[in-house]
Amino acid sequence: MIHVIIPGEVSTHLHDMMESAVEGGAYQVHKTSKDLPDLQNCSLLFVVQLDEIGTNIPLLEMLTTLKRRGDDSLLGAQAALIISSDTEYYTRSMTKTILFLANQMGCRFMGHPLVEVIGGFQNFMTWQKALDLSLEEIALERAKSLGKRLLNYQPQIIKRPKIVALHSSNRRTSNTLILWDLVKNHLDVCDIQEFHVENGTVLDCIGCPYQTCKHYGMQTSCFYGGMMVTEIYPAIEAADAIVWICPNYNNSVSANLIAVINRLTALYRKIKFYDKSIFALVVSANSGGDSVSKQLFDSLNINKGFQLPPYFALTAIANDPGSIFWNPQIEEKAEVFAHNMLKEIKA
Repeated sequence: MIHVIIPGEVSTHLHDMMESAVEGGAYQVHKTSKDLPDLQNCSLLFVVQLDEIGTNIPLLEMLTTLKRRGDDSLLGAQAALIISSDTEYYTRSMTKTILFLANQMGCRFMGHPLVEVIGGFQNFMTWQKALDLSLEEIALERAKSLGKRLLNYQPQIIKRPKIVALHSSNRRTSNTLILWDLVKNHLDVCDIQEFHVENGTVLDCIGCPYQTCKHYGMQTSCFYGGMMVTEIYPAIEAADAIVWICPNYNNSVSANLIAVINRLTALYRKIKFYDKSIFALVVSANSGGDSVSKQLFDSLNINKGFQLPPYFALTAIANDPGSIFWNPQIEEKAEVFAHNMLKEIKA
């Protein structure tokens, strides 16, 4: 059964999309924070209509209620989202807020967990190039496909996972790499490959035409070649999980790792990433770990289709070299994070 979280009033087309998503299956609707049952180990579908400033007050009340139940209030749950705005704005920013909060409460998100609708259904125009349907019909079909994938989503744990770790940091000074070492100490049952993406080793994507990108991708290649093709593509294709080791640079992922994410598009043309999980270690000098975490899952889970396991990110504050150890119980937190990785790497 799907538990539909549908706060406040919704438009007719959004209601129709919800019905399309749950078509033929059992579902239960929850519209206010007062009627939220225990949602652990449930399949959830968030259906959200945004107002003129891109928010939904009843939704925020529901998320607050869940948060007050504890950081495990959605443990074992898996979720997807349908979200609508009357303008071209806000759908992604609110989606990232929902995903981050739910993930921090133990919720898992399958790859491509979102169907969004902006004003005039403009975001479905590219789909219309391949489908002989109206924009409204495409929206209904995308919602129906999302609901089916949510109901059929039953990942299985992997006993000896293959993990790829990516970073672009200087080992002499990087608190983020120290944090990774603390985590890695508890992953001895895994096969781990690490890649240092140094300056100049991965050129950013130039945005080749679709057919060009697909041509290279089907050969597990890319127009630019280099380390991405010879080392990173094969490693990610074989991996069960990818760990992104990310110091916070101006509330963003470093340029080198952004280039890696952008260059994954060619491999994405060849394979689906639905059976691969992502994790992140984010160290900030002052604040902003949530900003970097959101950027990662926006690019990799929502866009590229990697799984987002519960509690996918471990964040910390550190500035001076070695100051990561000033974080209270950081070694214990690293151990807990490692054990969560082992429990949640599934295919």
